[in-house]
Amino acid sequence: MTDAEWLERFETCTLPEGPFHHADHVKMAFLFFRKYAPAQAIGRFADALRRFAIFMKVPNLYHETITWALLLLIHDRMARVPESQSWEQFAAANPDLLSWKDVLNRYYKPETLQSELAKRAFLFPDKF
Repeated sequence: MTDAEWLERFETCTLPEGPFHHADHVKMAFLFFRKYAPAQAIGRFADALRRFAIFMKVPNLYHETITWALLLLIHDRMARVPESQSWEQFAAANPDLLSWKDVLNRYYKPETLQSELAKRAFLFPDKF
């Protein structure tokens, strides 16, 4: 399946059943930012991820702060390199993004990320 097909199937919840790991989320976000303007990519990705969680019968796994914070970090990193950079090059240059706990623990207190408020609304980083 091509990246474009994978993205479309994610948005339409027609991916084959199976695991969808954190690295898959990061790659999907990378593809969204390649296809859409930033605000549109963030909105579409968040909406698609909510639908996908419902489709996978794990709606409680969606977390607004984790989703938005990672999307913003991914976009920031993408903005700093040529648009021609491949996913493989991006992943190799940004291994910290492939472990959400490691990267977000730099910016957020654990109790913030564990809160119900952070799960339902984007909260700004609280570690300075």
